[in-house]
Amino acid sequence: MKISENWLREIVATDLSVDELSHQLTMSGIEVESVEKVAPHFEKVVVAKVLSVEKQPDADRLNVCRVDAGGEPLQIVCGAPNVHAGAVVPCAMIGAVLPDITIKKAKVRGIESSGMLCSGKELGIESDVDGLLLLPEDAPIGQSIREYLDLDDTIFELKLTPNRADCLGALGVGREISAMTGANLDFSQAPQVEAKCENTFPVEVIEKSACPLYLGRVIRGVNGKASSPQWMKRRLERSGIRPKNLLVDVTNYVLLEYGQPLHAFDLAKLSGGIRIRFAGEGEKIELLNGETRELGSKNLVIADESGPVALAGIMGGLNSAVSEETGEIFLEAAFFDPVVMAKGRMVNLSSDSSYRFERGVDFGKTREALERATALLQEHANGIPGPVVEAKAQLPSRDAISLRLSRIARIIGLEIDSGAVSSILDRLSFQYSLQDETFSVIPPSHRFDLKIEEDLVEEVARLYGYDNIPAVTPQAGMNMLPSREARRSLSEVRKLATARGYTEAISYAFVDTSWEADFCGNPDPILLKNPIASQMSAMRSSLVGGLIDCLSYNLNRKQSRIRVFETGSCFFRDGHTYGQKDMLAGLAYGAALPEQWGIETRSVDFFDVKSDVEALFSPSPLRFDAAPHPAFHPGRSASISLAGREIGVIGELHPKWVQKYDLPKAPVLFEIEQDALLLRAIPAFSEVSRFPAVRRDLAIIVDEKIEVRDIIDCCRESLPGQQIDLFDVYRGKGIDPGKKSLAFRITMQDTQKTLQDVEVDATMAQLVDMLEKRFDSKLRV
Repeated sequence: MKISENWLREIVATDLSVDELSHQLTMSGIEVESVEKVAPHFEKVVVAKVLSVEKQPDADRLNVCRVDAGGEPLQIVCGAPNVHAGAVVPCAMIGAVLPDITIKKAKVRGIESSGMLCSGKELGIESDVDGLLLLPEDAPIGQSIREYLDLDDTIFELKLTPNRADCLGALGVGREISAMTGANLDFSQAPQVEAKCENTFPVEVIEKSACPLYLGRVIRGVNGKASSPQWMKRRLERSGIRPKNLLVDVTNYVLLEYGQPLHAFDLAKLSGGIRIRFAGEGEKIELLNGETRELGSKNLVIADESGPVALAGIMGGLNSAVSEETGEIFLEAAFFDPVVMAKGRMVNLSSDSSYRFERGVDFGKTREALERATALLQEHANGIPGPVVEAKAQLPSRDAISLRLSRIARIIGLEIDSGAVSSILDRLSFQYSLQDETFSVIPPSHRFDLKIEEDLVEEVARLYGYDNIPAVTPQAGMNMLPSREARRSLSEVRKLATARGYTEAISYAFVDTSWEADFCGNPDPILLKNPIASQMSAMRSSLVGGLIDCLSYNLNRKQSRIRVFETGSCFFRDGHTYGQKDMLAGLAYGAALPEQWGIETRSVDFFDVKSDVEALFSPSPLRFDAAPHPAFHPGRSASISLAGREIGVIGELHPKWVQKYDLPKAPVLFEIEQDALLLRAIPAFSEVSRFPAVRRDLAIIVDEKIEVRDIIDCCRESLPGQQIDLFDVYRGKGIDPGKKSLAFRITMQDTQKTLQDVEVDATMAQLVDMLEKRFDSKLRV
């Protein structure tokens, strides 16, 4: 919201400088976003009148003007296209210093020029006119233009939080400055305007809870062609509102002054009477901005017998708008329930009025705002007011709030005595009583944000001054939190992943429905009712889609080797409710190792990523079983199990998704449950053998379909605690088709004695016999 400094100083008499006032407002919670001068510095520019204009004989576009600037007539050469005899314009005198030029006596095409007639641009102020800045004919000749146009002014741009609707008007900001500084609020209450005619217009409020207060009055004989006074136009412009005509300007001015929206209807265009009701389904209205909106049952409207004539609290209808031909108006002021106004946002339309009504306007000033607008129309448009018609229901109650001195000290951290608190409440114009160090405070009608004790504590802190509250280092007893050795933190897991060369990525939990279908085989994902974008309409059930999107983003930026991981929640249906599970997923793409001279470059494969997963779980052993997955290559994917429970998947991206998502080649991905990853086995002591180990190599021939893991499990079952490693796989000459040769290195060691050859040979014979019975293996010799 923009507001003029001079306007504020008329409302509250403060000696604070612009910088001090800006700081005070900001520290009170009303942030001053910017401070801007209305016009740059210049001097010796006065109001002047062009007496005569003659063409310059040697130039087509120049004119020789005789100008009255408050003394002897001056001769000034001017090239502005809109200069004419009788024009009242700014005139820069000899010696005047403008933003980009200093005025000197000069000759133009041989003709002496004693000054310069100025445009708005040359003075550094806004103007819609191409040429000289034309002033009203009654502007006092010879007066300083800075004084006449009130250019020694500053515009504050305020960034108000939603709870401070009371400061959405000059009166509210002035009231805040008065409370902060203790300066007198010089704003007299608008007197009630006496009715000069008996004309009224019927009003019926059907939705009393939505509109508990509605005021209106007929004003006859208004001059729709009357011009708004210059001071009003300036204040509107400096507040960011373009002046239109007097009838509209008055309602906009009172809105800026009181924060109370008003609306003027052309009475000749209304019929039957005013009714405040909810719209019927399918009703339409053409608004003042030219848009036609279809209304629903949650839209509150102002209607006559022909239908809606305004969207209540938002915008008037074109069918009842005032114009230059308007002679009689119906002027309304109302209080609409903020909740109802917020629900009406479904028309996707906002205005200065709705911005205020949604946050709550001061219903205690509604009548006064109407009287103020009536007085202005009576003064400047020759309006003849009728009596005020009022429809009033149950207005919001202002319940007392308890404020304890002990609570103030507890929250602020500073003891403030009852006298200081009373002074603050007085400056805020709050009604209160004090008993046993507890205040009972009744908030005024303009403070909708005060509902609980903490709200009042904030008011005390604001007015006491945040700068006056000492910064005290907090002190608290510190206790060691329990740390379970059998569980590690997610931070540790992140460090492990980073140590393996992965970089953490963060993506949205809202994903495209196509990702759910492609990567999860989920045709019925959890959909959002109000997605922030069409491609973010579902809750993810897997992290894979986000990693693929991250891969595409990096490939488009010429990254060739990518390692990323992500931790986050995934969501699923659990019967008639919903659940979520924390997951960790990773993706590897490109070369297995950074490019170097010592190792030949090769692409990352399934087993590289498998080793990364095993490193994350080390020393706990994992089991990998071939298993299909919608996202992965059917022959290059596996489930991951820990202690007999499936905890994740790993695999190479399916070729059809590689093609669909325009990837040069397939990445390898994994996704595992965080809970399983955070668990770890507690280290247990085992004796280290002091006796030598014995190695035996065992080569067997088995059927091609038999998995190596099953054979190793069998060997470990027979030789618990001993080390079994596969060191060779052979297919070819000497091996029958459909068969393969597997060579294992078996290392045996005892903690109590040195193993003898006889014992070792007997153990190996038992092992060979077990493998032959279970897998129909043959010893390769």
